[in-house]
Amino acid sequence: MPPTSNKTPNALLHGALDALILKTLTRGPSHGYAVARFIEETTGDAFLIEDGSLYPALYRLERKGWVEAEWGTSELGRRAKLYRLTDAGRTQLAAEMATWRKFSTGVSKVFAT
Repeated sequence: MPPTSNKTPNALLHGALDALILKTLTRGPSHGYAVARFIEETTGDAFLIEDGSLYPALYRLERKGWVEAEWGTSELGRRAKLYRLTDAGRTQLAAEMATWRKFSTGVSKVFAT
């Protein structure tokens, strides 16, 4: 019997936001609102990121050491907390992307039958 992933489909879906945030931050430091807008625009509004989901996710990623935050200035000249990806975050993103590729390939195979 082949090895099984320790991630259930629910865990994969729950982790999607974390991976999307990490991937977005590969573009460079950004404040929360810009992260959410980038994800929404890039996905054609397939994902609508609400503050009640975004900021807890950013804080969780910060606690795990995958992002760091510091106060800076937004593109509009306002004071904003800017998040940036850490080396640990890049490593985690690579792992998340590999898991998603495997997951989406499997789903695609089932849908193609």
